[in-house]
Amino acid sequence: MAGRSQPVLAGVVTALVGFASSFTVVLAGLRAVGASDAQAASGLLAVCVASGVSAVWLGLRHRIPMSVAWSTPGAALLVATGAVPGGWPVAVGAFLVSGALIVAAGLFPALGRAVAAIPRPVAGAMLAGVLLPLCTAPVRALVEVPRLAVPVVLAWLLLHRFARRWAVPGALVVAVAAIALTTPVSGLGGARLLPVLELTAPAWNVSAMIGLALPLFLVTMAAQNVPGMAVLVGYGYRPPFGAALRATGLTTVVAASAGGHAVNLAAITAALAAGPDAHPDPDRRWIASVTAGIGLALLGLGAGAATALVALAPPVLIEAVAGLALLGALATALTSALAEPAAREAAVVTFVVTASGVTLLGVGGAFWGLVAGGVMLLLFRHRSDGPAAPGSAPGPATAPPGPDAAEPALTPQVAGGGPGRRGVPGRR
Repeated sequence: MAGRSQPVLAGVVTALVGFASSFTVVLAGLRAVGASDAQAASGLLAVCVASGVSAVWLGLRHRIPMSVAWSTPGAALLVATGAVPGGWPVAVGAFLVSGALIVAAGLFPALGRAVAAIPRPVAGAMLAGVLLPLCTAPVRALVEVPRLAVPVVLAWLLLHRFARRWAVPGALVVAVAAIALTTPVSGLGGARLLPVLELTAPAWNVSAMIGLALPLFLVTMAAQNVPGMAVLVGYGYRPPFGAALRATGLTTVVAASAGGHAVNLAAITAALAAGPDAHPDPDRRWIASVTAGIGLALLGLGAGAATALVALAPPVLIEAVAGLALLGALATALTSALAEPAAREAAVVTFVVTASGVTLLGVGGAFWGLVAGGVMLLLFRHRSDGPAAPGSAPGPATAPPGPDAAEPALTPQVAGGGPGRRGVPGRR
């Protein structure tokens, strides 16, 4: 009986940790690009259900623990991008295009390999620049709302020391308690607590396609899908990359009109379902990822209540909780960005341009940071290293998976979307 319940319990923990650790990032990102509270709640519900459907399908179809989640770095990108020309409908159009690009990467392996070939320092630096504004929020909250922020940060510190997995959920619980104690109950009057899908007709313009859709696709691929596959490879599986991209890309396209920004393979929580703690037998761990998918879809039913709670809190406090959730990812991104001495200056330029939040020709800093870093690599690449294929130096962008996941190299089978119906036991 214990053997049967173990992967189910692991899946429940995966869903709870994944939702509680970063739903505030999703809500902050959607609101930053123009969503109303109702539209943001709809978007959170949409990515929860889309992630759940993808995880259940992939787990049952391939018998591999392929956990699926929303793109947390993608949501942070929305925060860094801010309002887009044309408003919320154009943001929805960008979500749809980004999902279509993920589907294309699953249909045409060369596109997926091209994204994976973005130099590691440049990809890491771009992600670090995207994450930086949110990661500074805890500091600003300590200054602006100390009565609320100090207990949250202290809870995070203590749990990070003694129960790291629960540090961010614990900080969120303290934040909820602080909000409840300082906000009149009447503040919830008129708030929509039941989940409702708010459909928006997409719109498009060139600046949003270049400044939001393309960076969202690149961040989701480099910071979620590629390392998510790498985690599975590290545990001895041969997951079908193309099938995973097609499933998550298609559900992103379907969820876009409801406000869902991006669905992808989990990177930060992938190890919870794919590791030995989920089940001693690698061929039974897919039950954990399927359970996590079902759990995440059910948690999405609380999107309305979560959004109403967030609306009552000072924005900087919600951003502070989101920033605490992303500190580990920022540390890993910076490590990746500075790991190659020959590309260090290019990485710094990418980071500075991205973090500046500059908008040029209607296009945000993430795109220009990527361009600036690429130009620096081309101009100042050491000739002594010999000729290299475009985008091959100084290494592929197996981007930062987060503090709780390993970062093994991708195998040729994974990078090329090779087959693999069942898990292969790891030699551990």
